[in-house]
Amino acid sequence: MNITELARRLRVTPEELREKLPELGFSIGRRAIKVDSRIAQRIQEAWSEMRRKERLAKKVEEQKALSERRNQQRDPSELKEVHIPSIITVRDFASRIETPVPRLMQELMRNGIMASLNERIDFDTAMIIAQDLGFLAIEETGQQKEEDTESFEKIRDSLQAEDAANLESRPPVIVVMGHVDHGKTRLLDAIRTTNVIDTEAGGITQHIGAYQVERNNRHLTFIDTPGHEAFTVMRSRGAKVADIAILVVAADDGVQPQTKEAINIIKSTKLPFVVALNKIDRAEANIDRVKGELAEQGLTAEDWGGKTVMVPISAKEGMNIDQLLDMILLTADLEKDRILANPNQKAIGTVIESHVDPGSGPEATVLVQNGTLRVGDDLGVRDTQYGRARAMQDWKGDNIKEAPPSTPVKILGWKVAPAVGDIMQVPKNIKDLKKFRSTDMSAQATEEVAAIKQTSHEEDAQAKHTLNLIIRTDVLGSLEAILGMLDKIRHKDVAVKVVGKGLGNLTDSDVLNAEAAEAILIGFNVEPMITAEELARDKEVDIRKYNVIYKLFEDVLEDLEKLLPSETIITEIGKLEVLANFKKTNNGFVIGGKVTDGKLLPGAKVRLKREDEYIGEGEILTLQSGKSDAKVVKSGQECGMQFKGKTKPEPEDVMEVYTQEREKRFLDIEGISKR
Repeated sequence: MNITELARRLRVTPEELREKLPELGFSIGRRAIKVDSRIAQRIQEAWSEMRRKERLAKKVEEQKALSERRNQQRDPSELKEVHIPSIITVRDFASRIETPVPRLMQELMRNGIMASLNERIDFDTAMIIAQDLGFLAIEETGQQKEEDTESFEKIRDSLQAEDAANLESRPPVIVVMGHVDHGKTRLLDAIRTTNVIDTEAGGITQHIGAYQVERNNRHLTFIDTPGHEAFTVMRSRGAKVADIAILVVAADDGVQPQTKEAINIIKSTKLPFVVALNKIDRAEANIDRVKGELAEQGLTAEDWGGKTVMVPISAKEGMNIDQLLDMILLTADLEKDRILANPNQKAIGTVIESHVDPGSGPEATVLVQNGTLRVGDDLGVRDTQYGRARAMQDWKGDNIKEAPPSTPVKILGWKVAPAVGDIMQVPKNIKDLKKFRSTDMSAQATEEVAAIKQTSHEEDAQAKHTLNLIIRTDVLGSLEAILGMLDKIRHKDVAVKVVGKGLGNLTDSDVLNAEAAEAILIGFNVEPMITAEELARDKEVDIRKYNVIYKLFEDVLEDLEKLLPSETIITEIGKLEVLANFKKTNNGFVIGGKVTDGKLLPGAKVRLKREDEYIGEGEILTLQSGKSDAKVVKSGQECGMQFKGKTKPEPEDVMEVYTQEREKRFLDIEGISKR
C-alpha cells in the first residue's frame, strides 16, 4: 500500500505518519513510498490503539484537574454540624442536611444501601453518608417522637364497643418483615403459588396488594408488603394492621440492620410472630449461627429452650412452606381471643392501596377489619363522605357483593382517592358525614386529573427540567402580571410551565390537579379551603401563598435553580494492585487484587494503568471479601472484583478508582436577577 494512501486513511500527513512509525515499533525508512499490505493492516491497528490511549490520557488529565480543584475549594476540617436521631427516615435525613432526596438516595446506593423515601436508617449509616456530603453528624439524645396511633385506636375502639356475644373468629392477617434480599417476596410468591384458594389461570397475577390462601379449610390473609406503597405506612404505625408477623431471616446471612429494626417493631407492638429461616438450600447456610444471633436479640428458638417458633424453609425450592403455614395457624389459635370481629356491623378498615385510574377514576384497596362491606355502602374517611361502593373486586379481580372481616377488597366509586393508611368507615347515618364536594365537581376533578397526567407525560418527553405551576389569584390583573413576569424566564436548560390557572380560592380539585401534574400550587391574595389544606397534606402537595409578586418570582427562580443540570465532580477514592485475572465474563473480567490506598466501592469507576500508561477504563460491578459480598474494601485488604471493561487487567496493573457525581449550578438569566 502506498504511504500516502495509508496516511489518508489514518487522517494524518505522510510526514507525521513516518515520524510516528518508529514509536509504534515499525522500522520503515523515512523515504519509503510503499509498505506491505499486511504491515499496513498492523500499522492501522497500532495507530487506532495509540489514539485510544491518547484520548484516555487526556480524559484522565481532565478528571484529575477537576478533582484537584474541588479538593482545593473544600476544606475537610470545615464540616457543617447536623444533629441526627438514632433512627431517621431518608426523607427527614435529606431535609436535615438540606440535600435533594434523589441525591441522598444516590449516595446511599453508592455505599450499598438500597433505601426508599420512607425507609429508616440508623445513626451510624447516616453519619458516614453525612460526612461524604460535607456534614459532621452529631447524635441526638432526646426521645423519639411517638408513633401515630390514632388510626389503630379508631379500629380498636370499634371492636371494644362490640358485645362479646356478637364477635366471631376471622381469618388472621399476616405481614412479612425482614432485611432486604432475605427472601420476603420469594416467600410470598411461594405461599401464593402453592396454596391459593382458586388456582384458575390469571387468578394469581391480578392480586391487589393483598391476597388470601387456604390451609386445612381455613383462610389466611397476607398483605403483599414488599415493594408496596402501604408497607412504609404500616411499618410507621407499628404494623398494627396485621395480627401475626413472619420474620424472614436468611440462613446464609444472619441478622442484619433491617432484621433488628423489624424485631424492635414486633416487640414494641407485641405482635405474635413466627421466624422463617430462609435459604436453607444454600451451601453457606448455617442455621445454628443464625439462631445464636437471634438469641442475642432476645429471640431464643424452642429447640434451644426458648419460646420463639423458628421454621427452616427454602422459598426458592418450596421446602417446608406448609409447615410454616401450620405454625401460623397454631399461632392464630393461641391468639384466637384477639382475632375476632363482628361481621354484622358496619364495615371499618384500612386503605392499603390507592390511585387514580384514567379509565375508571379513583380506586382504593381496603382491608376490612370489622363488619362487612357491601356494594352500595357509603364510604367515610376522616368524617367526610368520600363516595359510595359502586362495585367491589376481590384479590383475584372477581366482582363480589360483600366483603367480610379480614378480606382485602378493591372498591370503585370513590369521589377522590383516599391516602394509603387512611381509615375507611361506613357510617351508621350518612348525615353524620361532611360532604366532600358535589358530584359535578368530583367528575370534573377526575377528568382534569386524567388530562393533566397525560399532559405531564408529554411535557416530560419534551423538556426534562420543567417547573410545573398551578396559579390562582384574586383578580385577573394579578394573574396577567404574574404570567407576564414568568414569560421573561428563558433558559436553555430549565423552563416554567403553567399547567393550570384561574381566579378564586384554592380548592380540592386544584390539589388533585397539582398532585397529578407534580406541580406547585400557588395562591396570590387567595386562601386554600380547609378541606384543600387537609388534602394537600395527605397528598404532599406544596401550597404556597403570596401577596407580593416579586417574592413569588424570586421563589420560582430558586426552584428553577434546583432543577439546573449539575456539573461533573470527580473524587479519587482508592487504588488497587491487580494480583490475578481469574476469568473472562460477558462484559468484563473477574480479578483479584490488593487495595493499596483509600477504599473501593461497588459502582465506582476505574482507570486501568500499566506501568506509566493508561490502557483502559471500566467500572466495579461487585466486590467480594473472603466468600461474601462486600459493600466497601479498605486499604491493606485483598478482595475479588467483577470488573466491567474491555481491556484485560494483568498482574501488577494498577486500578485507579474514583466516583463521578454532579455539582449544583447557579441560575443565570439575562436581564433577571434575584434581589
